[in-house]
Amino acid sequence: MQRRLKEYLIITVKGVAMGAADVIPGVSGGTIAFISGIYEELIKSLDNLSLDVFKIWKTSGFKVAWHSINGNFLLALFSGIAISILSLAKVIKWLLINEPTLLWAFFFGLVLSSIIYIAKQIKSWNILTLIAIAVTTILSYWITLAEPFASPDSSVYLLFCGFIAIIAMILPGVSGAFILLILGAYQTAINTINNLLEGIAKSNFELFKEAFINFLLLAIGAVIGLKVFSKILNWMFQNKKNTTLAILTGFMIGSLNKIWPWKKTLTWRIDSHNEKTPFLEKSISPFSFEGDNQLLWAIVLMILGFLIIFILEKLGSKKQ
Repeated sequence: MQRRLKEYLIITVKGVAMGAADVIPGVSGGTIAFISGIYEELIKSLDNLSLDVFKIWKTSGFKVAWHSINGNFLLALFSGIAISILSLAKVIKWLLINEPTLLWAFFFGLVLSSIIYIAKQIKSWNILTLIAIAVTTILSYWITLAEPFASPDSSVYLLFCGFIAIIAMILPGVSGAFILLILGAYQTAINTINNLLEGIAKSNFELFKEAFINFLLLAIGAVIGLKVFSKILNWMFQNKKNTTLAILTGFMIGSLNKIWPWKKTLTWRIDSHNEKTPFLEKSISPFSFEGDNQLLWAIVLMILGFLIIFILEKLGSKKQ
């Protein structure tokens, strides 16, 4: 598809919006793509990415190969996504350290609203739908309680997290950041992005090297996951949409426990920087929280997060 420069700049702006969504648990980059009218083109372009591109390049030249994967569109879109993620990561890191309760309250409102958004798309409610929601709710809740099978800093675990989190690129309504959060790798991913920038800015090769390796592991996992998941999930979404939506709904309901703003740390771990960080946490009542529970502001931010998804849903309805 031939486009003018202005149109590619608009695609980049849409990428910026997708990147912002992908950094925030509860808001899906796929949802933004759907609302902005580029979802189908994105999925088709991603599906065209394969080793066959190199064969086309060899036989017909780079220009034909680039055109076969809709290269200009993907470059414009992913440039916007990268700009957004790199810009927001530092802000998120500061909030995670200085205002965790308020940040998680905002995320909780986002995810709660996302659950309603996904559930409303279920057209046929039957026993299979209810069983799917019940089973995945229990499974998801159990995952939030279980001890991670590896440290969020380990190479194998980062590959696995990248592999699973790419689901956000494929289905509207599912947040990749949210999946990283459930897997316990969200803060590691945010720190990786910040350390990449800091390593470059301060010419700290060791810091850059460590961050780049982590970034590469997440990226490799994501590429593998994209090829494995894309056809399966697209088939499920097209042919078993109700069941798929029910599974997503249950998964998100059960995982609300993970992002409850008020928690008590049960066990700690030492991260790769030799710093003490929470490993296992338990959700508690805000009135049992040690220190300032910031209840009023937390409720305000929950409502704000909830309304953001509601507004996006209305925009999506108008677009459709």
